[in-house]
Amino acid sequence: MIILYGCGESFGLPQTSAYVTKTEVQLLMAGLPYEKRAALPDDSPKGQIPFIDDGGTVVADSTFIREWLEARHGIDLDVGLNVAERAQAWAIERMIENQLGWVAAWGRFMIPENFEKGPAHWFDFLPQEDAALCRERMIEAVDGNLHAVGISRHAPNEITWLGARSIAALSTLLGAKRYLMADHPTSVDAIGFAMLAGILTPFFDTPLRDLTLGYPNLVAYVDRMMARYYPDHPWQASLSVAA
Repeated sequence: MIILYGCGESFGLPQTSAYVTKTEVQLLMAGLPYEKRAALPDDSPKGQIPFIDDGGTVVADSTFIREWLEARHGIDLDVGLNVAERAQAWAIERMIENQLGWVAAWGRFMIPENFEKGPAHWFDFLPQEDAALCRERMIEAVDGNLHAVGISRHAPNEITWLGARSIAALSTLLGAKRYLMADHPTSVDAIGFAMLAGILTPFFDTPLRDLTLGYPNLVAYVDRMMARYYPDHPWQASLSVAA
């Protein structure tokens, strides 16, 4: 049995982390049985989640987890795609994870109202002074990462503009299709869905969410993927569009 270590449901999402969602959806795509357990980043050999334990082999990082699952279990999450389409899927995945993901993280952590009602509560179980110190250290760490990748070096409107370019690109790439690369979900849909759901959740109020709601094909895409892989999860992004 594969054990998927993640952070659990929160913020109106089936998994708090888009990267945990990515791995879970890919497990569901592959039809592999698994069990979910809560873990902290420090529990992982790479200091981040998700990670899996597959029969005693621990694999960390969603990209390497996917590689392991395909090799170990003889599956192909990009079945039906030709060589050029697989290359395009990889390029789209890199844009989502290495650019759009950082913009989304900025909105979740660096907009004070969002941090206070979201990630700040991760430390509520601690004594008040300890919790305040942990929150301060978290903000410093996230801001340091955002600065290192270049995102927090920009003004807020510039950060939103960068994210808007990727959102527009995803909308164009999706077009009228049901999924990003084929008539069925492939590996890139796992992270495309996960990241867009994290942006569209009504829990957080960000300029990027407002912009994304303006792309009906992306909203419908997230609704479609949510219904397919998390049919029992209450999802509200479409209600915001209808309103």
